[in-house]
Amino acid sequence: MTVIYSLKNVVKERLIDGVGFRLLVPKIEIRAQENIAVIGHSGCGKSTLLDMLALILRPDQCDEWNVHPVDGDNHDIAKLWRRDQQSKLSQIRKQHIGYVLQTGGLLPYLTVRENIELPRKLLNLPDDDSINSISKVLGIERQLDKLPGLLSAGERQRASFARALSHRPTILIADEPTAALDPITAQKIMAVVMEVIKGLKITLITASHDWAHVYKMELRTLRQEAEAVEDGKVYQSRFTD
Repeated sequence: MTVIYSLKNVVKERLIDGVGFRLLVPKIEIRAQENIAVIGHSGCGKSTLLDMLALILRPDQCDEWNVHPVDGDNHDIAKLWRRDQQSKLSQIRKQHIGYVLQTGGLLPYLTVRENIELPRKLLNLPDDDSINSISKVLGIERQLDKLPGLLSAGERQRASFARALSHRPTILIADEPTAALDPITAQKIMAVVMEVIKGLKITLITASHDWAHVYKMELRTLRQEAEAVEDGKVYQSRFTD
């Protein structure tokens, strides 16, 4: 299988309440159609890592970073960040990545249909039956003409998945997408999503603090290790295969 992500010595540093935080990725490889879970306790850097993988957040240091979508060109992300080529990074993100935020992230002034259509419109994709199809599979076909505020929490999260999948991305990134849902609803939604991404041959990368749920879904995990370095002044979180 194609190696979609290849990262080596990626670092992101922040200062939080006077204490340094460093996220370190010594080496990670993710292959096409893998289902990956980033696990760890709250505040360990899971969302920071996902934001970098989504090409939203710039790393402070990066020895190697390649993104190679299936049937696409190999992109040297490290070089693009060094040269500040934001337009190229944006194009890769729009074309190949779908992102589901923990809160869903639907625009409240657009209908569910208009929210789901956004990624396709940004890419100038044709107006076909894909919106109706993905909505039917995710069980929200009757909610398309409503505003997000009129939906239940579970329906909003299904709509968020539909939006992230509507342009058939290579990679789906989801940041604790069911954290606000009850366990039964969360399991139902993720079961449907797993079937959809399997059919579309999409690579899934999701963050979770619910280890039992991750193991039940049989996801490969990226391990997180924490330590205090530099005389305890820096909290370092390390993610590895």
